[in-house]
Amino acid sequence: MQTPAFMPVGTQGVVKATRHRDLEELGTEIVLGNTYHLLLRPGDEVIARRGGLHRFIGWNHPILTDSGGFQVFSLAGRRVITEEAAEFRSHLDGSLHVLSPERATDVQARLGSDIAMVLDECIALPATRDQAAAAMRRSVRWAARCRRRLLELRASPPGDVLVTNSGQAQFGIVQGGLHQDLRDESAAATIDIGFEGYAIGGLSVGEPIAQMYAVAGETAKRLPAASPRYLMGVGTPEDLVECVARGIDMFDCVMPTRNARNGQLFTSRGRLNIKNARYAEDDGPLDPECGCYTCRHHSRAYLRHLYVAGEMTGGALNTLHNLSFYLDTMRRIRDAIAFRTFDKFRQEFLRSASRLSLDS
Repeated sequence: MQTPAFMPVGTQGVVKATRHRDLEELGTEIVLGNTYHLLLRPGDEVIARRGGLHRFIGWNHPILTDSGGFQVFSLAGRRVITEEAAEFRSHLDGSLHVLSPERATDVQARLGSDIAMVLDECIALPATRDQAAAAMRRSVRWAARCRRRLLELRASPPGDVLVTNSGQAQFGIVQGGLHQDLRDESAAATIDIGFEGYAIGGLSVGEPIAQMYAVAGETAKRLPAASPRYLMGVGTPEDLVECVARGIDMFDCVMPTRNARNGQLFTSRGRLNIKNARYAEDDGPLDPECGCYTCRHHSRAYLRHLYVAGEMTGGALNTLHNLSFYLDTMRRIRDAIAFRTFDKFRQEFLRSASRLSLDS
């Protein structure tokens, strides 16, 4: 894949409201799968017996799988974190599960993703310094266990783990909350373990945008320049541009797909809420500067009608447009870097993004 890259989120082996053919036509080179959800349904062993996640879902391009740490964190009252593992109850049927660093590694080996994430401990903000430090150091210890397990699987996988991608890479995750000295400690320890790439986790969880940019930028400086640097769960198109400027190579976020299903659309002229009555007789495209299928074939009036009528096709067409906007933004970033015009592109993009929303 080319970087900087944006990864559409395919939680359960599918990017919501899209077909793989549509993703390929948009130029998608990598998608993200959710280990927690795939573990619970249909199950990692079921997928392994189908030949791995690529074959199971029919996607012949790279896949990154998260470790399930954030999803376990979000379960709140249904999970318990110990040094050994995270214990949680399924949101589907209440069944009890134990997710240790070793099991998170085994599950992703069965899925056969191209990039597997280590299991980390996520914390909610605001958090005390002591809480952030304890979670960060546990995450480092868990990362070391994940790495040992993956090296064991590469050397000689046990009979109960069907490894479906022998070339799987593994990324470490830097934690530490909003405390830069803890981030520095985490980065140094994670680099010392040694991974193919490095992620920055625990941001975009409610902190001020300026603080998120500062922590991401300073942490990226501590990570190896020759390895991919991945900022997890970020963000708006403006965030992508600003964080590329700070050294980030990879992003994922549910925003383009979730917002699309809620009628919130990104355009070169501002953000647009298609449910608004002002679009009921608007025959123009969502974005006159966009060449996606939705903008070439359908009017704002029709898309509003689909939304109001509750037709699932509306969500699909909106999703196509938002993903096109994100992926096109990444293409423009890469081109600007290649032609050494990124600073100019950044200024122009942010100036355009600073315009008031079309629906303000």
